[in-house]
Amino acid sequence: MNVFTKLAALLPAALFLIFSGPAFSAVEDNVSQIDRIVAVVDRDVITYSELQDRIRIVLGQLEKQGTQRPPQDVLEKQVLERLIADRLQLQLAAQTGLRVEDNQLDKTVERIAEQNKLSIGEFRDALEKDGINYRKFREDIRNEIILARLREREVDNRINVTEAEIDNLLTSQASRNEIKDEFDISHILIRTPEESSPEELQKLHSKADEAMQRLKAGEDFGQVSARYSDAPNALEGGKIGWKNDTQIPKLFVDALKPLKSGENTEVIRSPNGFHILKLNNRRGASSPLLVQQTNARHILIKPSEVVSDDDAKHRLEDLKERIENGGNFAELARQYSEDGTAAKGGELGWVNPGDTVPDFEKAMNELQPGQVSAPVRSPFGWHLIQVLERRSQDMSKEAARLKARQEIRARKSDEAYQDWLRELRDRAYVEYRIEDKY
Repeated sequence: MNVFTKLAALLPAALFLIFSGPAFSAVEDNVSQIDRIVAVVDRDVITYSELQDRIRIVLGQLEKQGTQRPPQDVLEKQVLERLIADRLQLQLAAQTGLRVEDNQLDKTVERIAEQNKLSIGEFRDALEKDGINYRKFREDIRNEIILARLREREVDNRINVTEAEIDNLLTSQASRNEIKDEFDISHILIRTPEESSPEELQKLHSKADEAMQRLKAGEDFGQVSARYSDAPNALEGGKIGWKNDTQIPKLFVDALKPLKSGENTEVIRSPNGFHILKLNNRRGASSPLLVQQTNARHILIKPSEVVSDDDAKHRLEDLKERIENGGNFAELARQYSEDGTAAKGGELGWVNPGDTVPDFEKAMNELQPGQVSAPVRSPFGWHLIQVLERRSQDMSKEAARLKARQEIRARKSDEAYQDWLRELRDRAYVEYRIEDKY
């Protein structure tokens, strides 16, 4: 919505009588058409121009994916449903004080620019060149951050995965004694409301059959998804990505297993609707996970009000010289280190990749066993690092438990998020005006 139309929505109509000359009559007609209300969401509205802005973004995504656009009425319905869901979540975020400050937003936009290897000025020019308003882009990013934080607060942080659940999943996988396949899948969903009449169910089944016939006739799955599917990712071709048999219903797994890559299932009936799945690709269980671990120790000196940054570094340089002249690293660590490992002679034990901060890990990885580093700066202070030995360790069991935890959490989170969105929608007042003519 541009500045003029924002003012038109906020100020009393009488104030706009000053624009009553011929020069503004065309503008007024244009505004009334472009910014008519297409949906009322509680005490907020979604305008036609907002809907068209989002549709333009979606069409750009479809073009990049090589997916043919669905009919205009289907596209408008899909995008409007997303806008309504987003608006309800943003309203809840505002009501509960969830916001993103400008300095946090600036840092996020800077990171996006850096990822594109551009300065902020160059990034802004690139957006404007592509027809994207920089200020609106910033607000869209702000809203995306708010939505992610809202989901984390309302759903993800309440998900609990117990060790017993992990044990049960791993035991179940082992009892099947089979190589667990992973499936790269896409999905078309024809949703059925809980209290659908037999006539409504038959109509929806016919819609699913029509989508199936289009696929059998050779029509692109993404195009059929965009036209028929009620799933949130319909306009992305229904792509779900890689899932294994613990992350999708057994009903789906049984239908996918006989398929070859590129094939579709028949129409599948479940309690929440009719489904068609496409198997994009398949892969077997991963090989044993070998991780290079480092057994290391360190001495830490922290800069403070009485110890400058240079003083801390020089102290470690003196300690390194003593070690090179026969001094005992462990004894010096016990005497001088300001880390919790001092009592153990600075011993860190076996360290996995990612266990330490990047500056420390980089310096540690450059050392040979027995070698002592020069003073290394990290967010915690200055370190002397000594590598004692290295080994390759099979971390398959640990990785399996971590993967099982992630799978269970992802499944629980997706289910809880959909339930939460449905409850949020059920409590809200939503009025459609998309068919209104002005």
